[in-house]
Amino acid sequence: MVPQEVLNKISSYTSKIFRQKFGRGPESCRTTIHKNHLVIYIRGFVSPMEEILLEKGQTAYVNHARDVIVQHILEELKGVVQISLDVEVDEYYHDWNFPSNAGMLMMILNHPVETTEITPNFDPNELELEVARITSIVQKEPDIIRTHYLSSNFVLVERIGILITIEKALILKGFSSELLLTKDDLEKSYFHRDANFEKIFTTPVLDLFIDWDFKEDKSLMGFVLK
Repeated sequence: MVPQEVLNKISSYTSKIFRQKFGRGPESCRTTIHKNHLVIYIRGFVSPMEEILLEKGQTAYVNHARDVIVQHILEELKGVVQISLDVEVDEYYHDWNFPSNAGMLMMILNHPVETTEITPNFDPNELELEVARITSIVQKEPDIIRTHYLSSNFVLVERIGILITIEKALILKGFSSELLLTKDDLEKSYFHRDANFEKIFTTPVLDLFIDWDFKEDKSLMGFVLK
């Protein structure tokens, strides 16, 4: 079992490194792990510079700048997680919701750690069908969808094989950043507006985070439930 003090240590280090890099740390930081998936849920984090830019409507610029810095932070956090849990971090993702002033760092570990077995209080098949339905509206139905239930508050959904031909061509031509911003706006608008997640979960969805790995043609979605 992973002791709570180890998870608290990861949360504390995350807050510290964000404070160092951005000049302001988050109001709260919570780490949750189940098997080979780890999430760090961050609330109340906007740096003074970002605050000004967001007020001026420069959301795209803030997204790009934060992505560069957070990628660097994740490299450092990767080492802390590996030492703390004696595992390797195979993949990591991150996303931010500026209206709710929250973010999520998501990591996939190379092997599962020992955690308490938990049973979802919803039907994963229903969730995967709904994710497939909304994804197919925006691009195409994923080749593979997997649900990872971390706790009563956090659920991850992994999508593999979602890129269509024109998206792959844009990536090859060096338009990854533009495509990422477009997909971020488009997919989230459909998932927030048209999906029936609250009916499936039988509880409100407080936040939804999405990130992509274009190289591997994958995406990871993080749900925060009330």
